[in-house]
Amino acid sequence: MVFTLLLVLIPISAALKYLVGASPLLVFASSALAIAVLAEWVRRATDQLADRVGPAIGGLLTVSFGSIAELVLALFVLLRGEAAVVQAQIAGSIMGTSLFGLGLAIIVGGATRERQKFNAERAGLLSTLLILVVIALLLPAVFDLSGRMSGQGKTLGITDEEVSLGVSVVLLLLYLANLAFTLVTHRDVFSNDKGSGEADWSLPFAIGVLIAATVAIAFESEMLSGTITEAAGSLHLSPMFLGVIVLALVGTAGDLFAAAWFAHEDRMGLVLNICIGSAIQVALVLAPLLAIISWALGHPMSLVFSNPLHLFGIASTAFIVNAIARDGETTWFEGLLLLGVYVLFGLAFFFASPA
Repeated sequence: MVFTLLLVLIPISAALKYLVGASPLLVFASSALAIAVLAEWVRRATDQLADRVGPAIGGLLTVSFGSIAELVLALFVLLRGEAAVVQAQIAGSIMGTSLFGLGLAIIVGGATRERQKFNAERAGLLSTLLILVVIALLLPAVFDLSGRMSGQGKTLGITDEEVSLGVSVVLLLLYLANLAFTLVTHRDVFSNDKGSGEADWSLPFAIGVLIAATVAIAFESEMLSGTITEAAGSLHLSPMFLGVIVLALVGTAGDLFAAAWFAHEDRMGLVLNICIGSAIQVALVLAPLLAIISWALGHPMSLVFSNPLHLFGIASTAFIVNAIARDGETTWFEGLLLLGVYVLFGLAFFFASPA
């Protein structure tokens, strides 16, 4: 009911942009909130479709549409030449879902329970994939650094793009292998990670909602991407800070809402799938796709992050999530630790990215 009412943000943001001629900050804020609401509708529609077609095809649907809000938003920002902001959004999405989203969910679930348990084997696989993410995203940066140290800086632009494309292909193949492992060959091992419930939407309605929400996200993303610089100036913040914090949380809002709800229902297996799984999807699917699509569109974005703090944040996220998830249970204090780490990185990005 609440998310239905919040759809009014779509005409409000359009009116502010095209009828009222409001300030870029107001347009940015209204568009960001609208995208957050639409991301939740995309998640609901995807879940409804997945519940109808079974775990294997449902898993493919989740991969295809799970990060659609982030992908569309990032593409519009990228088309405006803001590759550094997109890189910040990627790093922020990984940290946002794994630290802020998971931490908040653990606190919500642990508020009325002493401990919450989940499938330790599934958590171990997710943690291992997070470590793979760190290695894969460090490789282009190390390659770039070694090229600079050897005095080959003039050719680094093309070389960085080629390395990023190669890494992107490998990451996509590994994610497809992960889907085959969890949904086909070893499905029985992860059978206790149940879906969100039986489908109660008709198939045409679910498809219609998915298409309409995706189109609306594209419309809102176009407005938001055109106001990032002006909005950042009004807030005396850098566009990069907005990317790593605001855009990242906006794109993953649907996952954050769902994780908190399932934690309240004591379904921690789903919470980990949503939070850590979303971070992995960003790194193994979204980032490679953006690198490949940007190259095809003539606005190449390499996976060499412009700010080393982004890589440090991703590596730290993998480390602390692995430490917390390895025993198969959580307490509210562990959730607080994750939130604390996220706040610390938020402060670091604030001071490291002056307006």
